[in-house]
Amino acid sequence: MAYVICEPCIGVKDKACVEVCPMDCIYEGEEQLFIHPEDCIDCTACESACPVNAIFEDAAVPEPWTHYIEKNAMFFRLHPDAAPARRR
Repeated sequence: MAYVICEPCIGVKDKACVEVCPMDCIYEGEEQLFIHPEDCIDCTACESACPVNAIFEDAAVPEPWTHYIEKNAMFFRLHPDAAPARRR
């Protein structure tokens, strides 16, 4: 399982989650941040650090936001060479 960043992050991109991620697996998109599903180790550090409660385990994403699971996967298909947000 991996974690997914959902709608509350749109336009906010606080990056508190980036600072606590031990795997550097959070990437910055145009509107929001994304968590790389293959690099995420499910440590939950990002979830508790998010000030807008936008991060959920993929199996626990609220129903209105389940499309963010695919949006997250699509980001990494479209940007295979993206650099983690901490390295920008």
